[in-house]
Amino acid sequence: MRRSNIDISFMIIVAALAFMSLRGGALTDPATWIRDKIVIVPAIFIGLTFHEFAHAFVADRLGDSTPRLQGRVTLNPLAHIDWIGLLCLFFVGFGWGQPVQIDPRNFRYPRRDEFLVSIAGVAMNFLLAVVFALICKGLLAARGTSWTSFGFGMDIWMMLEYVIIINLVLMTFNLIPVPPLDGFNILAQIIGFGQTETYWRIYTCGNWILIALIVFGITGMILTPCVQFLYNLIAGIVGLPMGY
Repeated sequence: MRRSNIDISFMIIVAALAFMSLRGGALTDPATWIRDKIVIVPAIFIGLTFHEFAHAFVADRLGDSTPRLQGRVTLNPLAHIDWIGLLCLFFVGFGWGQPVQIDPRNFRYPRRDEFLVSIAGVAMNFLLAVVFALICKGLLAARGTSWTSFGFGMDIWMMLEYVIIINLVLMTFNLIPVPPLDGFNILAQIIGFGQTETYWRIYTCGNWILIALIVFGITGMILTPCVQFLYNLIAGIVGLPMGY
C-alpha cells in the first residue's frame, strides 16, 4: 500500500480474523504456534521494509523528494513498519507497511512515474523471493538436506523459506486491484483514470470492498493458488524442492 485509508471497520474485521487464527492454532497447540510465529518474524520485517523502501527509492529517483524528506529512503525497518499491518501479517496472513507518501506534481511524467512507483514494491518482493530461493539453493548445495530436518538448522531453513513465502504473499496481496492496494493504482495508471473523480470515488469505498473480499474468503482464494504457483515456479527454476 502507498496510501492509507484504514478505518475502524477494517480493524474490527482484522481483529475477528486474528481471533479465529488464535483459536485455530495458539489455543490448540501453543508451543508449535509460538515457534512458527517466531521464525516468521524476520520474513515479515524484510518483506515489509523492502517493499516500502522500493516505493520511496523509486519516487525519489523520479524527482519527488517527499519520501526522502520524511525519512523513507532507508532500509531501517522502523521507518516503514505499520504496527497494525505488521500484526495483521503476523496473525492473519496479510498485512501492509507504513504507506509511502508521494506528490505526483513533482514527477516529470506523472502517469508513468506513478505507475513505476506503484509497481516498485511488488517487484521488490518478487526479487527478494528469487534472491532467497538462490540462498536456499546455495545452502543445500553446500551442506546437503539433512541439516534442514532437525534442531537449529530446521529453524534457519524455515526462516529462509518464510522469507520467500511472505514476499510472495505481499506481492500477490498488493497486486489485487482494490484500493488502497498497489494493484488499484497500477491499474488506474494503465487505464488512465488515476487523477479523475472516478478514481477517488472508488478509492473511498476501498476498505469496504477489501473487507468483503476478506470476509467471503476471496483474498484467500486468490493468495493460496498464486503463492503456490509462484513458489513452485521459482523453486523449479533455481532447483529447490517444490511442493509449498
